Amino acid sequence: MAKPLSHLLSTCDFGPEEEGAVIDVVRSKWLSVGERTAEFERSFAEMAGAHYAVATSSCTAALHLALLALRVGPGDEVLVPSYTFVATANPILYVGATPVFVDICGQDDLNLDPSDLSEKIGPRAKAIIVVHIGGFLADMNQIMAIAERHGLSVVEDASHAVGAQYVTEGPYQGRSAGSIGSIGCFSFFANKNLVTGEGGMAITNDPGLAHRIRLGRSHGMTQTSWDKAGGRADDYDIEDVGYNYRPTELTAALGLVQLRKLTAANLRRQELATRYREALAAETKVTVPFQERLAGSSHHIFPVLIDNPDSRNLVRKRLKDRGIQTSVHYPPVHHFTHYRRQCPQTRLPRTDDAASREITLPLHPLMTGQDVDFIAREFAAALKNICR
Repeated sequence: MAKPLSHLLSTCDFGPEEEGAVIDVVRSKWLSVGERTAEFERSFAEMAGAHYAVATSSCTAALHLALLALRVGPGDEVLVPSYTFVATANPILYVGATPVFVDICGQDDLNLDPSDLSEKIGPRAKAIIVVHIGGFLADMNQIMAIAERHGLSVVEDASHAVGAQYVTEGPYQGRSAGSIGSIGCFSFFANKNLVTGEGGMAITNDPGLAHRIRLGRSHGMTQTSWDKAGGRADDYDIEDVGYNYRPTELTAALGLVQLRKLTAANLRRQELATRYREALAAETKVTVPFQERLAGSSHHIFPVLIDNPDSRNLVRKRLKDRGIQTSVHYPPVHHFTHYRRQCPQTRLPRTDDAASREITLPLHPLMTGQDVDFIAREFAAALKNICR
């Protein structure tokens, strides 16, 4: 077995700027929500084309607060893809609502299918959660039209899509991911395009929603510790039930540096994804989703679908033996034990098909073109030897 290619695993582009930013926070002796968090929120809102941004401890927290802000609760249904990480669906249960899983378009487009969405909207539907898989935006023209027709709120899970844009012609062309629906939610987890280790953000153009999200992240308190320390408040009220979903000044400091690197990093991801596509163009036993789309995506991951699902584990093992780590995005949520109990009648044939054949190849801006060529050659060799 070859040694793991450790430089392919180190996905965080951290350097002296990040080190200096963290040192400055430590020296300031103020670690909780403060001026750096406020600056990060302002800068992120500007990048995303939103009026308001509220930093949170994770994207999961942002999704939870988004549903609470939209008054989603017991008795309501939320339409959501199953082809996503489980954190997209869990907040629906947090608020006591019921998930209704929607199928994807198919192997060429792993995003939520507007046609299946329309068919599954019932009288209890209250909201839709859209996921922009891999950084490729879902069909927001159709989804927003469906939502408006049925009076539904739309939450964008843009965990994969920081810095991505909607390029399809229509009313939302040119809008940034997360800024199209009522609320957009982002992740800054250690493997994301903008990294703070843990952390998230909720954005919106609605001042009322922003106020409720901001209250909810800190126990429902009307004033923060930073306000009190700065002499702007002597007391506080509790306006609603809230949570401890606060970020830290450390994550905000990292986020500000990473935000300055984001455009260049996403462009580098696009270059590498293009090189992958060219290297795999002649392979007949693999499908590259979103093949006809390149511009606008943040290219968070590079998913491929092999023809034979029974060969996936063997292909992944061969690549591992050559020092190449792969992953699977994603095991469908409706297959997990808890959700089988929650939604036992779920049938999503296109989701099941794509999820059984998907392999995620390494992709991050620290990779070289030679890395991509090596991985593509090894992947092609695995297909040739295993997928006969």
